[in-house]
Order: sequence, then C-alpha cells, then structure tokens
Amino acid sequence: MTERRLWSYKEIADHIRVQPDTVRSYRKHGLLPPPDAVEGGRPLWYVESITEWVARRPGRHRRRRDGHRRAPGGENG
Repeated sequence: MTERRLWSYKEIADHIRVQPDTVRSYRKHGLLPPPDAVEGGRPLWYVESITEWVARRPGRHRRRRDGHRRAPGGENG
C-alpha cells in the first residue's frame, strides 16, 4: 500500500537535509511541486510527491571525497 502521509516544509527539509526556509524558497521560485493539500493555510505534500521530486531534481549528485561530482550511474574517469 502506498504511504499517504503528508509532509510540511520541515519534514521535506529534514528529508533533503536543508533548512525549512530553503524549501520555502524552492516553492517561491517554482522548484517544488505544487502542494497536494493545504490545511489551515499550510501547504502539504504527500511523501511520494516529494520522493519523486527528489529523484529527478537537478544537482542531486553527490560529491566524491576529492570534491568532484560523481557521474549519474557510474564513476567519472
């Protein structure tokens, strides 16, 4: 069964290891998907919406210890 829990800015920030204000900025600049729900004026997203967004967002490739980016799906030469 698919998880239908809703996340606020704080849960999203914890998941991607940034501050909640950074997530608010992503939304302001159109980088975050539209909210799945709004409760009491607070935007909320389903966990699946955020995990799918994280998987396809640019700049998500981790750096190697030597400071170079890892190529998606493999090592840089």
